[in-house]
Amino acid sequence: MTGDPALPIVSIEGLTKTYGQFTAVRALSLQVQRGEILALLGPNGAGKTTTIRMLMGILSPTAGTATIAGHDCFAQRAEVMQHTGYLPDEPMFYEHLRGREIVRFCGTMRGMPEADVRRRTIELAARLDLGDALGEYAVNYSMGMKKKLALVCAMLHRPAVLILDEPTNGLDPVVTRSLLDLVREVAAAGTAVFYSTHLLEQADRLCSRVGILHRGALAALGTPAELRSQLAPGGSLEDVFFQVTAPPAPSPPPPEPL
Repeated sequence: MTGDPALPIVSIEGLTKTYGQFTAVRALSLQVQRGEILALLGPNGAGKTTTIRMLMGILSPTAGTATIAGHDCFAQRAEVMQHTGYLPDEPMFYEHLRGREIVRFCGTMRGMPEADVRRRTIELAARLDLGDALGEYAVNYSMGMKKKLALVCAMLHRPAVLILDEPTNGLDPVVTRSLLDLVREVAAAGTAVFYSTHLLEQADRLCSRVGILHRGALAALGTPAELRSQLAPGGSLEDVFFQVTAPPAPSPPPPEPL
């Protein structure tokens, strides 16, 4: 790990992204501590993926800052990548490389010794039931297999921060359970996990805290228990979600003139 362990390893302050008149992310501020799993929830178009792309330096913010391990996510993208593993919602690979060649390339880019890459690849591929597929060309991979390969690449160098965008889309229940177990293990070892998902029950069971985005703004933030207690007493995280993302009630019509 790097830096002061008492400080948040992910820090977002006033992060904003606009496209013309449209604001995709609005003055977002939150922090993620080492060993924490923070879920970012929200309806489609709420700003989850835009936020992640700014964290990964793929998009530049219109305003505000985002840092990982003390490095600016856009201005110091190369340094950020040394501390971060990223699983996009729709991984893309050069299709005429075999799975093991893709993983080896990722390890080389991280500066890892080949023996470490090989050992770590075997370990992760076994956990995700990907071992036999590593000899296949990526063009033959299903979306679920691409997700598993991308997760191996993301976790290969034991990153301090793991950013997962809809990680269980396309995975069967057995592999989903293996992935969630892996996420719990790396968090218990001190990795910060930033986890975007639309699966409310999964977030409730897995995550230390939950942030709910609505129309680009942070509508709620807290532990699942805190949010249920404050916003939906006796209810579920799903009830909380609909409470904070529900459209406003229509205004009553004006009274009829007498």
